[in-house]
Amino acid sequence: MTVKLDILSDPICPWCHIGRANLFRALERHPEHPFTLEWHPFQLNPDMPAKGMDRRAYLEAKFGGRDGAVRAYAPVVEAAEVAGLSIDFEAIARTPNTLDAHRLIHWAGLEGRQTPVATALFQAYFEKGQDIGNVPTLVAIGAEAGMDAGMLERLFAGDADADDIRARDAHARARGVTGVPTFVLANQHVLRGAQPPELWAQVIEEVAAQLRAEPAATDTPA
Repeated sequence: MTVKLDILSDPICPWCHIGRANLFRALERHPEHPFTLEWHPFQLNPDMPAKGMDRRAYLEAKFGGRDGAVRAYAPVVEAAEVAGLSIDFEAIARTPNTLDAHRLIHWAGLEGRQTPVATALFQAYFEKGQDIGNVPTLVAIGAEAGMDAGMLERLFAGDADADDIRARDAHARARGVTGVPTFVLANQHVLRGAQPPELWAQVIEEVAAQLRAEPAATDTPA
């Protein structure tokens, strides 16, 4: 028996990258975990221009300049190091609109490739400084995960599923999601933020114990 773990994230969110790494560290230590993962869209900057914007201009607007950004990102850098990640903020030249990246994650989900693609998007942006709002970059990421490059080029040439992504983002906000990462376990329990591997290990063990107990409860005579 499996348990659904829904992950709301944005591939340009550093805390989502850290949260993913922490979760996966716990999953690797518990290979018999019961979770089935599904990724869902949430745009940190839904009003971002379609072509994105210069990273320096973005930092000026959001943090009042580089010094403000350094102060804001200091906890991120520290948490990333603890998670075993190397984030190269200096390599990021543009802050993209992530609508197309979320479309790619959605299409990857139809092929059972969602987690590898979501992971590759985080790595491309934070570790390689790639513009994940750029269609050729997205096509290459999808193709490397085993998706058909020609099909992706045709899909990106139109607006396929763009309205669906926007609607799902809006639905999440309507349900009270104000930031990511947000994890929803079995459509009931919500965990917010980049939780440490130790907490995930505890959750995995508790869920596994509940699942083991359920058949016994079912077999008990009324």
